[in-house]
Amino acid sequence: MDEARFIGLALANEVNREILKRLPSLGLADVWLVSGSLFQTVWNAQTGRPSAYGIKDYDIFYFDADTNWEAEDAAIRRCTEVFADLRAEIELRNQARVHIWYEEKFGTSYPPLHSSCEGIDRFLAPACMVGISPDGRVYAPHGFSDIESMIIRPNRAPNFSVERYAEKAARWQEKWPELTVIAP
Repeated sequence: MDEARFIGLALANEVNREILKRLPSLGLADVWLVSGSLFQTVWNAQTGRPSAYGIKDYDIFYFDADTNWEAEDAAIRRCTEVFADLRAEIELRNQARVHIWYEEKFGTSYPPLHSSCEGIDRFLAPACMVGISPDGRVYAPHGFSDIESMIIRPNRAPNFSVERYAEKAARWQEKWPELTVIAP
């Protein structure tokens, strides 16, 4: 699968298209629609399922050096307003803040990030490591072969957790039994 095909399949999901169209109105720096809503939409196209089937939420990453909770909370409130009519769970996170709360929530340390793309690099599996910016740029450090082949393999990022990997892989395999999951 090449980048153009990936974009075409990922944008078959109307929610993905609307998010990317409206993201600039949030005024956020280094902003990307990332991960599940993209690769799962591609899986749905490949397996003949509706484009939004199995998608739990739509993740948006941005990077703002202001790590105050109040700044992120204000961005989350703006996001909620901008996407209220989509009837989809949208999760917005400032990647500059993740290291502040990650260990307490997940029990694993998380070194500070310097960009949204570094956050994408930390996803649990290469198939998850994709993002599209509102200007149409694609970030896919491992390409699209695992997405196309429906393979989930561990990404040994600094925050890798066998338990979280197993949990997510099990959920995905329940929704898409065609997946091949490689044990960590």
